[in-house]
Amino acid sequence: LSSIHKTQHMNRHYLSEDFRVSNWERLEPFFEELKNRKINSVAELKQWMKDHSELDAVLNEDGAWRYIKMTCNTQNEELQESFNYFVTSIEPHISPYSNDLNKKLIDCPFIDELEKDTYFVYVRGVKKSIELYREENIELQTELRQKEQEYGNISAAQTITYNKEEITLQKAATYFKSNDRTLRESIYHQIQARRADDETELNTLYDELIALRHQVALNTGFKNYRDYKHEELGRFDYSVQDCYNFQDAIQQHIVPLVKQNEQARKDALKLDIYRPWDKEVDAEGKEPLKPFTTGEDLAAKTIECFNTIDPYFGECITIMQNIKRLDLESRIGKAPGGYNYPLMETDVPFIFMNAVGLHRDMVTMVHEGGHAIHAFLAADLELTEFKSTPSEVAELASMSMELISMEHWEPFFPNSEDYKRAKKEQLNDVLKGLPWIASIDKFQHWIYTNPKHTLEERYAYWMQISKDFGTGVVDYTGLESNLQRSWQAQLHLYEVPFYYIEYGMAQLGAIAMWRSYKQNPKQALANYKKALSLGYMKTIPQLYEAAGIKFDFSPAYVKELADFVRSEYEKL
Repeated sequence: LSSIHKTQHMNRHYLSEDFRVSNWERLEPFFEELKNRKINSVAELKQWMKDHSELDAVLNEDGAWRYIKMTCNTQNEELQESFNYFVTSIEPHISPYSNDLNKKLIDCPFIDELEKDTYFVYVRGVKKSIELYREENIELQTELRQKEQEYGNISAAQTITYNKEEITLQKAATYFKSNDRTLRESIYHQIQARRADDETELNTLYDELIALRHQVALNTGFKNYRDYKHEELGRFDYSVQDCYNFQDAIQQHIVPLVKQNEQARKDALKLDIYRPWDKEVDAEGKEPLKPFTTGEDLAAKTIECFNTIDPYFGECITIMQNIKRLDLESRIGKAPGGYNYPLMETDVPFIFMNAVGLHRDMVTMVHEGGHAIHAFLAADLELTEFKSTPSEVAELASMSMELISMEHWEPFFPNSEDYKRAKKEQLNDVLKGLPWIASIDKFQHWIYTNPKHTLEERYAYWMQISKDFGTGVVDYTGLESNLQRSWQAQLHLYEVPFYYIEYGMAQLGAIAMWRSYKQNPKQALANYKKALSLGYMKTIPQLYEAAGIKFDFSPAYVKELADFVRSEYEKL
């Protein structure tokens, strides 16, 4: 493992070691060569695929770094321009060539000699890409990529002033843990007022994104963007109807549990009226959990925790730290959110997040750490495409790590009472997260199957969803306008449409994974590592099976997993 970071990039065979992505003119000859190369045997076909994969990895990593640097500092115009240059002056040229190369692969007489076991999933994806490719969408996709970035810039500029200090909204949200109710309420109103300032701009941006996406779908022969995106995301292993079934199962079996917990909190706080600023404070009046102080401390404790589970996991994060692949602390001008960005050439990913010292930040870190371990485990796979796992599996890696690591959180919580509290908070959040995931998914289905809706209809539909998946315990009287725009805080709606239900599917998988870890830790870890090391060389149900669990979101299975979480919660 430690040999991975000895070189700044993998040993190149096709491109020279000193080749850098600077402009399209330097790249084009490689695409031309691949397009025109004669392939006379299955061995030559495999070599051609490897060369194509190497070019892909180099491009992927270059684009990734431009994105990473830009999100780390949204106020630096040069970094913004560098990213935009890639999106406008390099990516559009790649699309037609990618389509030509895909066709070359599918039309190659030796394709049937490739081992089905190894190449089936990859070839299936290539065929789908050819089916969905339309030249007239290249310009639209470029425009979309640029527009999607506007959300991050708008959000990164959102701050409030507290105690004469300008702070990010992430930092401001830490005060919802305060036992001073007046302070909580005041912070809530400040945050909402700041969000309201951008409400119109974010609605306009969303309208523009919807229109562009709808056009992409029409160009490809689909009635709506929802149906197009389902195909484009490579959802071969479940249907649109399955998404609706998932939403129903969550409403049926998870919402009542969340309601029960919310009601218990309200009773414990002895409040007649339970308001949105009361949702995060400790029900027993205890100070907020402080699992770490700085980004350095967070990294060190994560490594210690991971080492206890499996030394391999700890070493992955250590390598990332040693070569500066962690940017963990929140600061003004940094884009919101958190991510683990796989870097396909060096095979050591990058973790970006906005930590402010909260329990939730620690959970984000072990979550992104799960993604990172996934990247390390799949690093030796031969083709870049083999490493590009679908979100349903990528999120299984990260969400399982949240729950498995929970059994080893002593470095963060040396005090046993705090540890118990942290576990309860985690299990609460696991349940609480599912209705929100179902809400966002349901919202998107409606948005894109009704692309001509008005703003009033959009708000009305979101309010209906909030009622269906809400608990009814929180009182929003007089705050309805805050509730009706609350979806605007979800960056996925703007930047990665329809990528959200995967969190829900993976959350169910993670609960099952954690259950098997509690029953037999050694076997569960072996299954986890085996599944992740397969990358995307098997179908989603096969990968879940390799992990020793089921890919299933039927009401009965959702109920079984919900009951397990509830029983574990009650033990605490």
